[in-house]
Amino acid sequence: MARGESNSVMAGQQPATPATPAELQSLAPHLAGSVQALERGLKLLALIAEADGLSLTSLAQRAGIAPSTAHRILATLKASGFVHCDEAHGGYLIGVHAFRVGSAFLRNRKLVDAGRPIMRRLMEESGETANMGIEDDGYVVFVSQMESHQSVRAFHRPGSRSPLHASSIGKAIMAALADETATERLHRSGMPKFTARTIVDPKALLADLAQVRKRGWAIDDEERAEGLRCVGSAVYNEHGEVIGAISVSGPTVRMTEERLGELGPMVKRAAADITDRIGGRLP
Repeated sequence: MARGESNSVMAGQQPATPATPAELQSLAPHLAGSVQALERGLKLLALIAEADGLSLTSLAQRAGIAPSTAHRILATLKASGFVHCDEAHGGYLIGVHAFRVGSAFLRNRKLVDAGRPIMRRLMEESGETANMGIEDDGYVVFVSQMESHQSVRAFHRPGSRSPLHASSIGKAIMAALADETATERLHRSGMPKFTARTIVDPKALLADLAQVRKRGWAIDDEERAEGLRCVGSAVYNEHGEVIGAISVSGPTVRMTEERLGELGPMVKRAAADITDRIGGRLP
């Protein structure tokens, strides 16, 4: 059975064994405290977003918590860039990192929604599973998938992650970056070896990325999972910056060397169509 580019499983595979009641009970006090702190932090963020410039006392009163507790939580949020304190007026404002998180939601929602019909068409034309992923802190995160109708097919759980170097989506994204930036991304996730074909030498990977740039699509040739090949191409925003990539994946018995030559241009056209649909432009 073929497997996918990330922590993927074949359709029908049993999920991981859940924690036992005893294990959950032992974690309960720690989890309860963490959840409560998270709930309070989110409530404070929501209050700040609704009325910028609230003081510590006002925030504590509206959240129904002690000022000392509010101060401790706000200090953590401030250190992480989620809130900003206006020293002149003593009020708390939404920080730049919270803005980035919110902007990412809008960007990714636009990308997924706009790409869905094109991915469906790609799946039907190629006969293979179509995938969409974005880069997050040196990893590919799968955000959408259109499963093929084949009995043997790859399956990627939404939100599953994979190192960039062993994924056609990851390599398509890195190829759209300067070598220095791509190398910096690799330092975050490393280059673990998954199969005998996994590229673990940075110089060899940079040479592979140079080929990706020339032809417009990347290939995962059994580099993440034996028996699976994938072809990916990048998607760009209105500034010509890479924001993600799409791919098709399937077993090597169907995705032969000859077939890869047909699928590459097909995936490249689909990625360009998504770029156009979201108002992006090719670099």
